[in-house]
Amino acid sequence: MAVNIDTVYQRVLGILNKEQRGYLTPQEFNLFANQAQLDIFEQYFYDINQFSRIEGNSTEYSDMLSILNEKIDAFSTSGTLTYSSNTFALPSDLYRLGTVIYTNVGEEIEVERILKNEFLYIKSSPIAKPRNDRPIYIADSAGIKVYGNAELTSGVKCNYIRKPAKAIWAYQTVFGSALYDATNSVDFELHPSDETELVIKILGLAGLLLKEADIYQAAGLEETKSTQQEKA
Repeated sequence: MAVNIDTVYQRVLGILNKEQRGYLTPQEFNLFANQAQLDIFEQYFYDINQFSRIEGNSTEYSDMLSILNEKIDAFSTSGTLTYSSNTFALPSDLYRLGTVIYTNVGEEIEVERILKNEFLYIKSSPIAKPRNDRPIYIADSAGIKVYGNAELTSGVKCNYIRKPAKAIWAYQTVFGSALYDATNSVDFELHPSDETELVIKILGLAGLLLKEADIYQAAGLEETKSTQQEKA
């Protein structure tokens, strides 16, 4: 599932040109497009937190919690971690870390996360100290450290939610005009249902750039209306 980046760009330009509000360059559009995509992506998680508090419904295609989980699941992936500089480096496209897994003699075991201030106590406890069949890990800005019978240096992987790939409206300059280059463009990775919200958010950012307060306000009103409809 994806949203065609050229479709969104042409819709944004069409609205701006119709109102004679100015021109949005490809560079400006790409900047705003990725900000909008990330905003919508991050909102998935806030919305899940909200909708998980209220009772859903049994309608197959309108349960918001199921829809949001479907959207996020498209970004769910896994990868083997590489040990370097005394730590396991996390994936460069990581957004949220899920389960950390250690393979112990052919058996995959979930690694328990602990806080740094708990490590010394757990390590010195005859009962709670980590073992290869009961590993633990601690995380910091550099990555994660995994401990079993000793500090582990291999056999670790993780499930995680990755960030959306950077959207790019690529172009070739022909007679002084930017002509869409489908080969080198990268579409939005969001769900097709988010296309309208992408347009609204990009228009809002364009309104700030062009110093057109009414565009920004109109985009804000449309976004608020859309949000209220979803959560009604």
